[in-house]
Amino acid sequence: MHRVAPALFFPLLAPLPMSFFSLLGAVEIGLIFSLVALGVFISFRLLRFPDLTVDGSFPLGGAVCAILISTGTNAWVATLAATAAGAVAGLITGWLNVKLKIMDLLASILMMIALYSINLRIMGGPNVPLINDPTLFVLLQPEGMQDYIARPLILAVIVLAAKLLLDWFFATERGLAIRATGSNARMARAQGVNTGAMLLLGMAISNGLVGLAGALFAQTQGGSDISMGIGTIVIGLAAVIVGESILPSRRLVLATLAVIIGAIVYRFFIALALNSDFIGLKAQDLNLVTAVLVAVALVIPQLKRKFAKRKPS
Repeated sequence: MHRVAPALFFPLLAPLPMSFFSLLGAVEIGLIFSLVALGVFISFRLLRFPDLTVDGSFPLGGAVCAILISTGTNAWVATLAATAAGAVAGLITGWLNVKLKIMDLLASILMMIALYSINLRIMGGPNVPLINDPTLFVLLQPEGMQDYIARPLILAVIVLAAKLLLDWFFATERGLAIRATGSNARMARAQGVNTGAMLLLGMAISNGLVGLAGALFAQTQGGSDISMGIGTIVIGLAAVIVGESILPSRRLVLATLAVIIGAIVYRFFIALALNSDFIGLKAQDLNLVTAVLVAVALVIPQLKRKFAKRKPS
């Protein structure tokens, strides 16, 4: 009886219900969606633009990349083309808002709906498989290293490069103009900033990152599918909110780092929840887990402020 007690009363001492393979898979997907989170961070936090285009630009990147690789195009060229396609989608969303004066949220919804048909047209069907095609990860994988180890390492380098480029760009004059446009457009115009052009540029960068993420996702998952973009905006927002709760900071360098950490932590908890038999969650419960995580992340800062007020001075 005494020998069974530790297993009954101390379940936390048991091994985590995740294999090393599952852990690396969670990190891999988290790194891909950290690019989505960086794009969402630019549109929602820096530009104050509620952009739902990402639900369409994510599969757009996957569709462009998959169709090009499957027809013999070099994976580097296909990935760059997917990034450019995502940037064009964001540019059109911004153009609808700036030039045609369509409300920001409605403009992004219109573009998201249009991209569904465009993605089907690009792929010529609901999906494009990449089974034996030379993807970016096949080209970069070191000899003697397993693919499930090489992919997270390659993605880590890509994400780090994207973060450093964003940190550098948003410290330049043009980058500061984009931040000023989102912070106070009227004041920025008074200082001579072309806020319309800055909004277009920011939206292009945001959705370019999302398109890049879609291209990388298609290459890691063995193909592109028309439904792969469903819920992308929710995942991106969840990563931003979780990251800001873990590492709250007004400095852009730390804010972009927080977003990346948030995406990885989010995917880790999703994988942990779905791999835990005692919880009983399945793949269809992904959105439920996401909603709970976002709710918890939103409540934590409020609780911190509440307890801080109660502390005696």
